[in-house]
Amino acid sequence: MRQQARKPFDKSKIPQDLCPIATELSELKTGDWRAERPVVDRDKCVKCATCWLYCPTQCVEEKPTWFEAGLEICKGCGVCAQECPHQAIAMVEEVEE
Repeated sequence: MRQQARKPFDKSKIPQDLCPIATELSELKTGDWRAERPVVDRDKCVKCATCWLYCPTQCVEEKPTWFEAGLEICKGCGVCAQECPHQAIAMVEEVEE
């Protein structure tokens, strides 16, 4: 058996205080940096599930008579609006509250 060229990494030599002082971890979701959000026209939606099929983040949720994007996960890419065969989804600029 061939030996390794270097010695294995020794975890015991890592200092325990690598995190800088006054640093807080915050959970960042993909919906936090979205510039545009999808808005579904419920009258045009025929629930064909094309938006659900093409969504790269799988944030599209099924409602009783339409589909809607879960805005916590939606990154605003616009694939759902582009692929909708009924033009039931429009991308609207995200505004700060």
